[in-house]
Amino acid sequence: MSLRPANPDFSPPRAAPDQSGAAAGKRYGIAIVGNDKIIDWLLPFLESYAQTNAHLPLYLVPYDENVAQTRRAADLYGAHFIEEVPEAIDRLAAELYPGPFNGNRRRLRKLQALALPLDEVAYVDVDVVLYRDFSPIFGRLEAEKTEFIVASPSFEYVYNEKKANYPFLRDALLFNDGFWVTSNQYLKLDHFIETMREDAKLFHEVRKRGQLFAQPLVNFVTHRRGLAITLLPHCVERASHESFYQAPGITFSEGKPLDPDGKEIYFCHWAGATALPSTGVFDASWKEFSKAAWAKFRK
Repeated sequence: MSLRPANPDFSPPRAAPDQSGAAAGKRYGIAIVGNDKIIDWLLPFLESYAQTNAHLPLYLVPYDENVAQTRRAADLYGAHFIEEVPEAIDRLAAELYPGPFNGNRRRLRKLQALALPLDEVAYVDVDVVLYRDFSPIFGRLEAEKTEFIVASPSFEYVYNEKKANYPFLRDALLFNDGFWVTSNQYLKLDHFIETMREDAKLFHEVRKRGQLFAQPLVNFVTHRRGLAITLLPHCVERASHESFYQAPGITFSEGKPLDPDGKEIYFCHWAGATALPSTGVFDASWKEFSKAAWAKFRK
């Protein structure tokens, strides 16, 4: 396996080759993972998708077999429900996380996004609502320059202090894996299997513990393989890197959020939230999406 050096963490903004974003004839889409246990999150996401991105195909990967309501929601909103059981992903997860934590293996099912019939895919965690059309995000990938797009850095929830021992990790951009855009031209499921076959011991040495499973893995494989990782605002004009539900200084203009610098927030992520949205700055809009979705779902 040939590995390129890791990219610098914050590259300067640069103009994309095609400022219009998505290119004609390319297959672009969005992927999520869900089940009935998180139907209270899934429905607001689907409603926000319907209001902002219904022109893009949506693929719903089942987290497990608890999907009676999830199937109905997918049908209601026109999402493609993935029937195929991701045996290779589940097998990889069982090998990486054996024993009492094996029940969390399905957190790696987000990797099935890499096997979809798309030229580029945007994976999004389901505890998210979308505020803007994702079309400008697509068509930005470029070999050795922009191969993997992320929205937000994550400095605390990826590796432990041993990462300093490895040059390819020292200057790597650590990211939140609740959102990413890539193509299987640059990253495939087989790359995860191959990298863990060769470097599982190293991965376990440097990965952060504490109920973290997919995020350290996605970071490690992209860093080990030397993918060119780029922040969203460095390839989409006026896009913000912000998405955290407790971000300070957020304002709304015509129903869409802006960060303190006036940059456009594309989505909000309730990562780490232990309860449903209540009184935060993004929570009122989440409740509107939720109310609309439940009204449709209960008909």
